[in-house]
Amino acid sequence: MARHERLAIPITVHGHCLVERPDAPGPRPLVVGFHGYGETPEVHAERMRRIPGASECVLASLQALHLFYTKGGEVVASWMTKRDRERTIADNVAYVTEAVARIGAEVETDGRLAYVGFSQGAAMAYRAAAWAGHPCQAVAAVGGDMPPEVASDAAVRWPLVLMTRGEGDTFFTSDKMERDLVCLRSRGAAAESLVFDGGHEWAEPVTAAVGALLARAFAEVA
Repeated sequence: MARHERLAIPITVHGHCLVERPDAPGPRPLVVGFHGYGETPEVHAERMRRIPGASECVLASLQALHLFYTKGGEVVASWMTKRDRERTIADNVAYVTEAVARIGAEVETDGRLAYVGFSQGAAMAYRAAAWAGHPCQAVAAVGGDMPPEVASDAAVRWPLVLMTRGEGDTFFTSDKMERDLVCLRSRGAAAESLVFDGGHEWAEPVTAAVGALLARAFAEVA
């Protein structure tokens, strides 16, 4: 019987992000966002625009690298699947590293940085804060848990962290939130949580809470 091998072939893949900057000139904080599974960067950019204080920040909504069609023909994206997990994580982290560097080179930012992710994008916000190599002041994980490879890395020094979930969310459950809070606080992180009346969604209470997080985090290093 013939033997079969799986070969990993490294190539260059092009991602893109939507960048919005304030009308007034001057260096501003950078807020980098990660959309959920089967979403688009445009959807997440609209969420970010509604955050209190967002108009005073540079906003960047990254598109996940793995595109696919919905049944209706819309092009959406996913951050990863369980196949080739370790390589995909490395690719995604390198993507964030390069994206933040590119934005910083082309847009006037002031060194303050936050990562904001929804659902599958929440895991990317955690990975970016842990490993992308750009010091950040805040992480907002909305409707998504901390991935196990990040939770097990005791070397990470965490900024302010906010995690949120809807009371009826069956994806990011109360047990998962409690597990993540215990993990972060055991590492000395200032981690906060918000539970709101809703489901697996980015609701208005989330928008307000993320705005408060960013205001506090950015004020501490202004």
